[in-house]
Formats: sequence, structure tokens, C-alpha cells
Amino acid sequence: MTQELLLEIGTEEIPAGYINPALDHLKQRLTRHLESSNLDFGKITTLATPRRLTVMVTGLPKQQQDQSKEVTGPPKQAGFDKDNQPTKAAIGFAQSRGAKVEDIQIVKTDKGEYLMVVQEIKGEETADLLSQFIPELILSIPFPKSMRWADQTITFARPLQWILALFDGHTLDIDLEGLKATNTTRGHRFHSPQTVPVNSISHYLQTMEALNVVVNQHERKESIRRQVMTVAASSGGQVVLDEELLDTVTNLVEFPNAICGKFDEKFLNLPQEVLTTSMKSHQKYFTVADDKGNLLPYFVAVNNTRVRDETLSREGHQRVLRARLEDGLFFFNADKKYRLEDFIPRLSGVVFQANLGTMAEKSARIGALAAAIAESVNPSLITDTKRAAELCKADLVSDMVGEFPSLQGVMGKQYALNGGESSAVADGIEDHYRPLRAGSELPSSAIGAFLSIADRIDTMAGCFGLGKIPTGATDPYGLRRHGLALIHIIEENGWNLSLKDLFTHGLELYDDKLECDTAQTVSSIVTFLKTRYANDMSNRGIGLEAAEAALAVGFDDITDCRKRIDALLHIANHESFDELAGAFKRVTNIIKDHESTIINPDLLSDVSEKRLYQTLTSVIASCTPHLENKEYGQALTGMLVLKGDIDRFFDEVMVMAEDPQVRENRLSMLTTIAKLFLQVGDISKMYSLAQ
Repeated sequence: MTQELLLEIGTEEIPAGYINPALDHLKQRLTRHLESSNLDFGKITTLATPRRLTVMVTGLPKQQQDQSKEVTGPPKQAGFDKDNQPTKAAIGFAQSRGAKVEDIQIVKTDKGEYLMVVQEIKGEETADLLSQFIPELILSIPFPKSMRWADQTITFARPLQWILALFDGHTLDIDLEGLKATNTTRGHRFHSPQTVPVNSISHYLQTMEALNVVVNQHERKESIRRQVMTVAASSGGQVVLDEELLDTVTNLVEFPNAICGKFDEKFLNLPQEVLTTSMKSHQKYFTVADDKGNLLPYFVAVNNTRVRDETLSREGHQRVLRARLEDGLFFFNADKKYRLEDFIPRLSGVVFQANLGTMAEKSARIGALAAAIAESVNPSLITDTKRAAELCKADLVSDMVGEFPSLQGVMGKQYALNGGESSAVADGIEDHYRPLRAGSELPSSAIGAFLSIADRIDTMAGCFGLGKIPTGATDPYGLRRHGLALIHIIEENGWNLSLKDLFTHGLELYDDKLECDTAQTVSSIVTFLKTRYANDMSNRGIGLEAAEAALAVGFDDITDCRKRIDALLHIANHESFDELAGAFKRVTNIIKDHESTIINPDLLSDVSEKRLYQTLTSVIASCTPHLENKEYGQALTGMLVLKGDIDRFFDEVMVMAEDPQVRENRLSMLTTIAKLFLQVGDISKMYSLAQ
């Protein structure tokens, strides 16, 4: 009969953004532990509210199954003397495994004969295993920030208040610095604050409902969705359903109740982004719009308690929002008295990084880098690119961005347009911050993309130049995010840019601020990006073997690399690829460090090698134009014809001939074949696909 585990970690209110990653960690870590402990289980479910993280596991056994384990000991010659009597080594080995000398068996291995005993391992009680593991599980949750409280030494996102831990209906023996596990939970902080016992998962879920807690975050999210849509419709508009905000609000409340409020129409004169940010980022309110997407003077708030007096609740929300919008309107009107370029001198007083100078200096470096990229991609955009770079950081010192930092770039665009700048320049200013996070929108304009690439190159070059390189989970300057963004922007636009040239230029622009070896630093950055690119290919479900094959022969031009990966993925489906990959691996194994590609036709004597030489000469002639035009698919298709002649060559010719000249000539021909393929990728890396 199977049993169930119920674990609820009760806390003070956890920040909304911490909750989903914590649940993912709990599920993954618990899954790994159960599997490594040889414990079968059915389903693992995670639930959460701001005050609790819950894990439920069904289908657990009462104890581990007994196991028989073969344990190898010392060699036979050390375990038995010449009279075949057990030595101290054999006796000690048997005793250490709880066995008798007569239980020892002799087994043959690749290294010779060894002693072996079959050790019977009795399965432990599941409750005991869980009691030992759960404290470690709780304390292993990685939070962006953790805290200590009172005289405790343990850390958590917020102070722990209670632990509910049941297995088979019984409380597990768990003690976290005096906080012991019980069979009780707590309800809603205001509606049902009492402590209530539970005895099973089903009873827990029923109890939560009775205690005014919607413990299932998915159900809570859908409830909020329905409620905000309904109350917004009562105002004559429709709620703007921001999924990110919906997720946040879901993790802010235990018992959601939506209410619609109104604000003064004068605030509609603010840019839409200011209104949205004021409501979303600061108050966690949903905006309301008409059927054309224009914002209306309404908002939707979600309370964490049952609303007894809607008028009082609505007025409270309106009062708080009005103060925030008044600030926004004041800052906006104050900023509009100036042109965006008027803010530029103040950037000299803003530090980018203590050793890397000010934001004014950074803007100048971005301008130089972005102009170089524009010159390579579209020289007609150089003038607008330089102007956008000059202005792109100016809004950082505006009053509005000082109050609402998330509006950087957005206000820059608004102020640029107000000051008479072109739409191309204004769009580039806003675009250069994109993507804001992994998976978010990339720059939509070429100028914005130039600036975004330049900004990230400048940051990465400066940090690597100072030795501030990401290690493990530490990445204070977000270089992994910057690297991935740079990769995605270049790949999306299909631009052929040299990473080595860009980062060399980026380092040179720092002048005497950096005292690093430029070539070595550039190499480190490109290697870092290469690793990020390979991981990204894998995460996107793009063949890792093909990526490794392409990356093995070069990663300076991201667009070129992607073309080679796509060509390798396509050719891998060809019926002849399996044999070709195997043959190429054989070629690379034989030539090793041989470099020469000079082939003397007069030294070719065997029919098979003459035929291979003729085919190779023809293939080089036909494939070279494709390679020069980066038409890698056509080039690889042309190379496929080599497969048969390579196979015959290996079957009929002794490569390592006694005559050194003949041997060198044959190795040179194989090296020529290898270098031909290596202009696309090392297909020996894809040999696993051929198995």
C-alpha cells in the first residue's frame, strides 16, 4: 500500500517573484532525492501562497526495498595465500561488509581476479529518510536575498513560522533550530488566523478552503483573471491582461477580491507607459482600455481580503494611486521644460562603474562602437546612430526616470520626440535597452540594435578587462544575460560581424582605464560567448552535436556559425551521412597533427588513391564557390560524393606506408579532405548521431 507526503513551509509573506522559482527548486530537488534513494513515487505537486510553500507527493512506499549489492574487494592474490588460506585482507574485507569469510567469491575482471561479496542492504523506513532530508530541502531553496531573524543561524527568504510535515498521516520528526514539524496549518492571516490540524492531503485542501485560502496558485490565478475581467467590464472598458502582472498578483494574495477604481482624466495626458508603470510596477493595479487599446481613467485592484465596503476600499485605492500619478505628472511637466540633449552634461556626474568611468564616457564609447557596426551593416544610418548614441543615456538623469527607473529608454524616446529629434533616433533610444530580460522583445529598429550591441559589448569588455568574470551562480553585472542578448540580436538580424574585432575595439576605447592583455581578454570573452551560444542552442532544442561541430572550427561570426549549424543539421538527414561521419572520424584519427596539404600526383600509385585524388580535385573545384558564398548546404552536399572513394581508399590502401614520401603524400591528401570539411564543421563531433 502506498503512502503520501504533505509538507507545508509556513512563513511571513514571501516576495512574489521568489515563489515560482522556489517551487521549481523544491520539486526538482525532491524528485532527485527520491530517485537516488530508490523510492518509487506517483505524482509531486507544488502549491503556494505568499505565506506558504507546499509540496505533496503520492504513491510513496513505507520503506525502501531490500537490495543485494555486489561489492568488490582486494585482488585474489592479496586475499588468499599460496595455500589458499584467507589473509588478513580477506578477513577484514568480509567483516567490513558484514559477511563471513566463506561468503567471499572470486570474480574475474579486466584487471584480473578479485574478491567479492554480496552485501544485503535492508531498506530504510521512508519516514526516517524524509525526516533526515526535509530540513536540508527547506534550507536549500535559493532565494535572491535571504535573511536571519532573532537568534537563529538559519536563513530563509522570510522568517519561518511553522512546518507541517506528514507522512502516512503521522508527523515527521523534524526540528529546525527549535521549530518542530507538527500536523497543523494556519489559515488566512485576517479571516482565519487560527491553527488547525490536518491528517492528509485531501483534508489539507479542504481545510485551506474552509480557512479562506485559495492554496492552489493556478486556481487562484484563474480566479483573479475572471474577477478583473468582470469588474473592468462594469466600467465600460476591458482590462489589459498583463500576464506578468497577473503572475505577480497571484503570488501576493491568498484570497483574491477584485475591485474597479477611477482616477482623474487629467492623468491621461501622461504618456501611456507612465500610467501603466505607475499602476503596474508600484501599485500592482491592472489598467483598463477601450476596444481600440486606448487607456481609460479606470484601474482594477486585487485585495487580499473579503471586501465588505466596496466604496471605502475603492476610495482607498484611488487615494493611493492619485498621489503616485500626481508625482508622475509633476516630474513629466518638469522634464518637458528641457530638451533631451540638455540632460547630457549631467551624465558626467553619474558613475557607470568605479573603475570604468561615468555614463558620459560610456555614451561616447557606445557611439564609437555603434557607428562602427553601422558602417559595416548600413552606412546610411551612421549619422542617426551617432545622434541616438549621444542621447541614449540622457534620460537617466531626468526626474521621471529618477522616480520610475523602469521607464529608462521609454522616456528618452518621448523626450527626444518632444525635442524635435527624428523618429529613427527616438526609436533607437528606446530600443537600445531591449531585450529587457531573457526571452523578451528584441530591438525592432536597426539603430536600436546597433546601440544595444554596442552597449553590451562595452559592459562586457570593461568587466572582463577588470577580471570581473561570472563564476558559478555569481554574475553581479548580468554578463550572461548581456551575452545572450548580444547573440540573439546579431542572429536575428543576420549580420556578419566579427566578435574579435568588436571586442578588440571595445577594449581599446577604454584607453588607460584597463591594464589587461587585449588579445587574451578578447579570447576569454569569445570563449564565454561560445559557451553561452552552445547552451542556448541546446535549450532551444537545436541539435547540440551540430552546434559543437560548427563551434569546433570557429565562433567569430555568429551569423556564419548559425548557417553552418543549419547546413550540418540538414545534411545529417542524408542517407550517406552516417558513413561519411564515420569515415571523417577515421580521417581525423589518422592525420592527427599533420598540417601539410601539398599533394604530389606523381607519388599516387594505387588505383584507389588516384581515384580519390581525382574526386577530391573535382569536389574542391565545385564546392569552393559555395564556401566563399557561405552556401554551406550546397557545399556539404557536394562533399558527400567523397564517401565512397574514402571508404575504398581505407579498404585498399596502407596510409602509413614504409616509404616516408608516399606516407606523407597520403596523409596530405587526407588532411586536404579534413580541411575541406572543417570549413563547415568538424563532423566527427556528430558521429554519435550515426550510431
